[in-house]
Amino acid sequence: MANISMTEVPLICHAESKTAGVDAISVSITRGQSGEVTLRYCMVGALDTLEIASLATAKRVDGLWKSTCFELFIGNFEDEHYLEYNFSPSRQWAAYQFEGYRSDMVDLVTTAPNIRVEQNVDAHTLIATIALPDAWQERDLSAGVSAVIATKSGDVSYWALAHPRGKPDFHHKDCFALQLEARSAS
Repeated sequence: MANISMTEVPLICHAESKTAGVDAISVSITRGQSGEVTLRYCMVGALDTLEIASLATAKRVDGLWKSTCFELFIGNFEDEHYLEYNFSPSRQWAAYQFEGYRSDMVDLVTTAPNIRVEQNVDAHTLIATIALPDAWQERDLSAGVSAVIATKSGDVSYWALAHPRGKPDFHHKDCFALQLEARSAS
């Protein structure tokens, strides 16, 4: 099997969030044979009402989740370790490793992702390609794909494949709703 591709999946707005300005968010994921993962987030709506960062120098920055940002969480749950990646429309990014649920967070040692952004009047697309750490490339993984969307009026909505009960929590294992098979050994 040369590549393991996932079909496009829709993100769901958390029940306690306002969807203001966003009609839909969809994500497609491809897990390549060389260990890379490519995500394509497509957000459709009244983009002029959203807080979308302007393009900037692609570099590692903390706190991206405080405004509009797209996220990927990856774990296997044979153990409690998981990874978090954040991608801003500015092309800034962050990557973290956790030893357990919201615990022992450290910066993930990784190469910078390749992030491209495309936007027209009613659609914003962010395409990010990451290299998984070597130890993660041979594993079946569970992924949580999510987005934090901020409006110019100050509202924030939380989007994911699945949500746990209660407040939005992308770190909760209920959000890790997409299965990514390990690359084949061929």
